[in-house]
Amino acid sequence: MSSQIPTFAPDEVWFTSDTHFGHENIIRFCNRPFRNTQEMNAELIRRWRETVPEDGIVFHLGDFAHGSSRLWNDILCALPGRKYLILGNHDMKCIRQGFMSHFEMVTQQMTIRVGSQAIVLNHNPFLCYGGSYRDVWQLFGHVHSGPASHTGLDHPRLNMLFPLQYDVGVDNNDYRPVSFAQVKAQIEAQVAAAKAAKHL
Repeated sequence: MSSQIPTFAPDEVWFTSDTHFGHENIIRFCNRPFRNTQEMNAELIRRWRETVPEDGIVFHLGDFAHGSSRLWNDILCALPGRKYLILGNHDMKCIRQGFMSHFEMVTQQMTIRVGSQAIVLNHNPFLCYGGSYRDVWQLFGHVHSGPASHTGLDHPRLNMLFPLQYDVGVDNNDYRPVSFAQVKAQIEAQVAAAKAAKHL
């Protein structure tokens, strides 16, 4: 892979997706344990602040928020870390120039290295992506998988994915960003389970 790919230290990186700040319907759709958007926003902010240090780097894989530029700006100002936004389908309707400066980069897709690990970042899971047969991970959101959320139309398709793919969305990760070390442990467990299944 190209040496132009940005590289980050493993202990400085977190991933998340599908916070949907300000989105009332997502509470019901994903069975989120919040009474309203005010409670949801406050708890997502609290857990982010509890997880990510001021100098952390967070890759948000889309569907950040619904609502006005003021909502985006207020929430972004409350969240620590240097933030990169990989655009999701809802962001395309909401993105405004007024809050773009809060992000290090806003893009449709990104490939990074964390230590020696190459990772493709996209809002949606892919059935084919560059490096999928060469130990490259793909992290994604969009599908709202997780212990309480099985309502998405894409949920039945998740068993078609590679063990090198992982849903970093908040519904799948205790409503908070997930560290590189946590993703690594999860993917290693998925790879081990896939290898074991082949030998049954």
